[in-house]
Amino acid sequence: MEIYILRHGIAEEAGAGDSDAGRALTEAGREKLSRVLERARAASVAPSLILTSPYRRAVETARIAGQILGCRKIVETGALVPEGTPEEVWDEICAHCRERALLLSGHQPLLGMTVAFLLGTSALQVDLKKAALVCIDQESFSSAPRGVLKWMLTPRLV
Repeated sequence: MEIYILRHGIAEEAGAGDSDAGRALTEAGREKLSRVLERARAASVAPSLILTSPYRRAVETARIAGQILGCRKIVETGALVPEGTPEEVWDEICAHCRERALLLSGHQPLLGMTVAFLLGTSALQVDLKKAALVCIDQESFSSAPRGVLKWMLTPRLV
């Protein structure tokens, strides 16, 4: 299975009394995200399922990814909230292991830690910039993850 890990785009700052979960993407965030996803589409990225954090900026990111990459199946999961753990994300991935390709939409530092965990080296430091997209190939779901990093795409590279 190909696992795509997508950090949400640039979001508005939280105002006094606003919840972090309610922050929306900015116009610049949507534009950078769209550029990355257009490049991904040109490289034949086509997830069959998108899992997203329920936070607004991640859901908006997942919807944009779904539109550009042609995936209508988007599911919110608590495993991808900022306080989640790579192990919880792995459990969620394993629950959907019959999918052809899976895209995860969420937050740092969880997604960077998840990339390291999926590669079998949790000591690895992965700095995922906003709207960055990582591709990992995962063949087995019977034990601890031992994925293979295929590529990483950042807005600066597009």
